[in-house]
Amino acid sequence: MNVPAPASPADTLRAALAGLLDGLPPKQAAGAVERLIANYRGRTPTDAPILRDRADVAAYAAYRMPATFEAVRAALEAFAEAVPAWAPGSHVDVGGGTGAATWAVSATWDGDRPVTVLDWAEPALALGREIAAANPALAGARWQRARIGADLTLDSTDLVTVSYVLNELSVADRTALVDAAAAAAQAVVIVEAGTPDGYARVIEARDRLIGAGFSVAAPCPHSAPCPIVPGEDWCHFAARVSRSSLHRQVKGGSLPYEDEKFSYVAAARFPVDPAAARVIRRPQIRKGQVLLDLCEADDLLRRTTITKRHGELYKAARDTDWGDPWPPPAPRP
Repeated sequence: MNVPAPASPADTLRAALAGLLDGLPPKQAAGAVERLIANYRGRTPTDAPILRDRADVAAYAAYRMPATFEAVRAALEAFAEAVPAWAPGSHVDVGGGTGAATWAVSATWDGDRPVTVLDWAEPALALGREIAAANPALAGARWQRARIGADLTLDSTDLVTVSYVLNELSVADRTALVDAAAAAAQAVVIVEAGTPDGYARVIEARDRLIGAGFSVAAPCPHSAPCPIVPGEDWCHFAARVSRSSLHRQVKGGSLPYEDEKFSYVAAARFPVDPAAARVIRRPQIRKGQVLLDLCEADDLLRRTTITKRHGELYKAARDTDWGDPWPPPAPRP
């Protein structure tokens, strides 16, 4: 008798989000998303969150949580590759809203752990708690209302995640939040939109974490200054996201997926083993060769050409994706 494999956290999350829209007219859901895209929460903290009620939060969660989950999971998986013997014993998600990052942590590391989600929007926290009932790893999570700003204090924890939050804060509040995370955590993972401004915020946070004694585990293969010249380029990656009917209604188009562009930094107070190099652009596959744009451990950017003459390395290059380590890590025993 074949026993079905248990659903993955990603599949469980998608099912839970689909259930949120039951009974909510499609036009109402799409209208809420279109309004919220323009001014989601505004600046934090605030006394009037833009996510006003359950309908708003349900629509926005169904629209944005899958993309946030995939981006954060990609960042966490790169971090986990650099610290293979480590797993967080506790987790605080700052500005976590409905908790996408908590789902990504549970998809990256097995087991239960104390989890706290901090956010100012009470409807988002309430819905996050409701969705989390489908994920056993989040059964004991705390959903706590808190102002995300200069007066935030964090309890000691193994891991702090901050995803798509820094863009909502003033420069002073961003600085205070990163400093609070560095003071409280053994590891910090920060994810922002994959835009020039999002990358700039990540680099600002990266510099503060290094200054606080952290070592960068991913995506950078080093903790030296970023070699990218500000204003000329920016470091970002892409995570593939399945599109729901709500996505198609809001954005149009017929493709069953889209790519979520994101920038991130993952750093730790304990020893890390970052990749020897990171693929920072989509590989160019040509006849008999693959061109890889790499950020390397000597903090330089280089283009490397792998040809058929490289044998197995050429086969590996053809399977390598944007954001992957290079050369590919050896399979674990």
